[in-house]
Amino acid sequence: MISAAWYRYAVAASAMLCVLCMSACKQNVEAARAPLPVHTAMVQTIAVGNPAKYSASIVPYTQVDLAFQSSGYVDHIRQVPSASGGMRNIDQGDWVKKGTVLAIVRQQSYTDKLEQAKAQLARAQAEYEKANLSFDRVSSLYSTQSATKPDLDSAQAQLDSMAASVSGAKAQISEAQIALNYCSLQAPFDGWVMKRTVDVGSFVGPATNGFTIANTRSVKAVFGVPDTSIDRVRTGQRLAILTDAFPQPFAGQVTVISPSADPKSRVFSVEVTIANPRDQLKSGMIASLALNGERLPQSLPAVPLSAIVRDPRNANGFAVMIVEGDGEVESARLRAVELGDVYGNMVAMNKGLQSGERVITTGVNLIRDGDQVRVIP
Repeated sequence: MISAAWYRYAVAASAMLCVLCMSACKQNVEAARAPLPVHTAMVQTIAVGNPAKYSASIVPYTQVDLAFQSSGYVDHIRQVPSASGGMRNIDQGDWVKKGTVLAIVRQQSYTDKLEQAKAQLARAQAEYEKANLSFDRVSSLYSTQSATKPDLDSAQAQLDSMAASVSGAKAQISEAQIALNYCSLQAPFDGWVMKRTVDVGSFVGPATNGFTIANTRSVKAVFGVPDTSIDRVRTGQRLAILTDAFPQPFAGQVTVISPSADPKSRVFSVEVTIANPRDQLKSGMIASLALNGERLPQSLPAVPLSAIVRDPRNANGFAVMIVEGDGEVESARLRAVELGDVYGNMVAMNKGLQSGERVITTGVNLIRDGDQVRVIP
């Protein structure tokens, strides 16, 4: 017969187990519903009669990552004067000339290999001279019928073998010399050091990036154009580039038009090359420009193209995700909208949104109605 005490113990244990299971389930649900990080944009009003402006990013005309080709420990990094006095390692923001040695890998083992290759060549050349003299002697004897044809053939084969050894030794010297030269990492052109990722004592190998160098004598303004306006852009077209940092516009020329639209933003990438001899335009600056002759028909609320998604409740409709709340964690709400015309990288809203509301612009396709989100500045 089951005692009353044992029965009470079993009931208490069962209750505790249920509490633990419910707690674990709640934690799993909360973990599964962790707020998603998103970027947002305010619904803007496009003023009547203003040119449709495009936002562009300034990037270097050329930027490369410099990788080591010989492995080893970094023995030296170029020294430059420090603002506080003395010398320091060259670093981000320093200007370098083409051919400047930025870093050197420890060279002793490569120097030893080069000396070994030179010694091997000296031995091979001595053996070749010896085989050449032997061939000349056998050839003379063969001409007087004092040596046989096999003797001559053997001397010829020995001479050819030694000639091949000399060629191989020369190739080893060339290979060792190249490896020694690759111990030095040099700037391929005049430019700014954008990043340094090694220090003295760092072990590097082939393909290890050491520096990033950018050429900003010319820069590019990169922006996106929707298909409704791509016919207004052509290679060689001259455009005025505006920035908040300088009152005067910069003259640019369209040099690249992407042949296909970006699958995420659904716009065509366009590059405008701008001369920058005084280094006024910096990488990462935001610029704006307008395509000639493009005018807005009326004042309408507008959002970035990246905020638009297909409405899951209407196969032929469109929607946006708006953000509700003012705390650290907010809610995403699906809102059906009626699209208007596209102006630059913005699309007008005929219905569904008002100026001042916030829409999600990144990761929209990963979010469902009611999901918790965390807005990233």
